[in-house]
Amino acid sequence: MKTILLPTDFSDNSWNAITYALQLFKEDTCTIYLLNTYTPAIYHVEYVLVQPAQFGMYDAVREHAINSLEEFKIRIKTEFNNPKHTIETIATFNTLISEINEIVTEKHIDYVIMGTQGATGAKEILFGSNTVHALKHVKCPLLAIPSGFKFEELHEVLFPTDYGIQYEERHVKPIFDLISLDFTQVNILHVLDGYGLAEYQKENKATLKTYFKEATYLIHEVDRQTVEEGISNFQLQTRINLLVMINNKHSFFTNLFFKSTINQIGFHLNVPFLVIPDKI
Repeated sequence: MKTILLPTDFSDNSWNAITYALQLFKEDTCTIYLLNTYTPAIYHVEYVLVQPAQFGMYDAVREHAINSLEEFKIRIKTEFNNPKHTIETIATFNTLISEINEIVTEKHIDYVIMGTQGATGAKEILFGSNTVHALKHVKCPLLAIPSGFKFEELHEVLFPTDYGIQYEERHVKPIFDLISLDFTQVNILHVLDGYGLAEYQKENKATLKTYFKEATYLIHEVDRQTVEEGISNFQLQTRINLLVMINNKHSFFTNLFFKSTINQIGFHLNVPFLVIPDKI
């Protein structure tokens, strides 16, 4: 059985991510948690301490969160009605990332799935601040669904890597749990830096190949382009419908991606993006 966490701000974008998740795992027995975190805009502890009436504002915000989650739960059962899926709701006063990580630990979450824009996100910005923080800090495989992206079976997966980490089963299992060994091709992309592979990179590459020996995969090596150009150019040549990355703080590739290229690539990335933390 899988456990899935779906944060929502009740926007159309978050509902789109929810529907993607429900279809992605339609054949799996799942416990699905709908999460809404709330922080009243003018809430201050000191103010509440001297103004007890302000708890009424807190109660109103909480009631809205609970009622809205229940509406989403009813909508899920009405539109999907999957007997394999158990839907539970969580409304809590907390910051989003802190609450996600607490639930990941407490509920043994397999995947967090969320939209890439919030309710007030500008259309031209793919990765909102919540998504960027989640991609960096959530200790669980996280799947970010672009606004408006409708579910489709996973046929072409792009997996960029610099072979900078020692691959273990926990790094690839979240991929294999999503793809079909018969119908999905995994494209492993390495952007050459002009110096060739170091010995540790060669060893890591060999290890990665052993994990994918039962799957359909191709290794692509490109040069004379930046990492983000390599990813964007590949998308122009092949219609991928999932981008996968491992977030390892010691990996030069990942540091480069998150520190300097996520904004640039965000404008061009219009497919779901799975980030797997090095340590789960």
